[in-house]
Amino acid sequence: MAAFNLSPFDPSTFFLTGIPGLEAAHIWISIPFSMFYIISLLGNFMVLFVVSKEQTLHKPMYLLICMLAFTDIGISTSVVPKALCIFWFNLNNITVGGCLTEMFFLHAVFAMQSAVLVTMAFDRYIAICNPLRYSTILTNTRIVKLGLVGLIRAVLIVMPLPLLLSRQPFCANRIIPNTYCDHIAVAKISCGDTTVNRMYALVVVLVCTGFDLTLIALSYILIIRAFFKISSKKTHQKALNTCTAHIFVMLMFYLPFIFSSLTHRYGQGIAPHVHIMLANLYFVVPPMLNPIIYGAKTKELRDKVCK
Repeated sequence: MAAFNLSPFDPSTFFLTGIPGLEAAHIWISIPFSMFYIISLLGNFMVLFVVSKEQTLHKPMYLLICMLAFTDIGISTSVVPKALCIFWFNLNNITVGGCLTEMFFLHAVFAMQSAVLVTMAFDRYIAICNPLRYSTILTNTRIVKLGLVGLIRAVLIVMPLPLLLSRQPFCANRIIPNTYCDHIAVAKISCGDTTVNRMYALVVVLVCTGFDLTLIALSYILIIRAFFKISSKKTHQKALNTCTAHIFVMLMFYLPFIFSSLTHRYGQGIAPHVHIMLANLYFVVPPMLNPIIYGAKTKELRDKVCK
């Protein structure tokens, strides 16, 4: 407790330890961590700037890339600034309200990004399986409406998480062994009955991740069926290239989340600092790589960025 120089019984404060066991290396960990964050901000803001300035990029696919960039900025900014304050200045304390607010934005942006990836899969399905009707099915207005639906869904489904925790009692143990306020970590330090919280969190995972992955899988099953019907090798290659970037981004988004969820529940043999380090990298590495992937795989966007 002395290391935090604050009373553990302060009813309005939680304590974030950073990365347990690696406190002495926090300053060194912050160097790549802050560099990745700066690169991710530059890359995503560049995508937003280029698409907003170039009239030729005002198309559904690029609107979706902009939505992905917004969520990348949101998901990294929800975590990184506070983590850097811990690494650089040992500012470990966070108010209960601040903790629950960070939790809400973190999980809401995650749910929003999952919805964007589903919409991207639908976009690729229409582009490959029904290209002649693409411009009439997926208009800019319809993409914006789908984005708003994803945002509303994220807010409505995530809002109960911090509201339920705000009613829980927190006793002597107010230390969260992490750099950010994750729902599971906060629920673990409650001295009340968190059965409802845990059950609802499971519902959120099933609805956001399970349902979205099912829709994405269905889209790609239909896309694969369409591949086998394409006779032209050139057309086949073009269709494959349109999906590559989305597949890479999707794998970087879902695989670390699934790994993190499994280790939280069943990975007692994994050292805490390993799990937390990987979880923190998840918030900076995919947002840093996503603009690079779409810049490399989307010729029109790449050309405009170079220009």
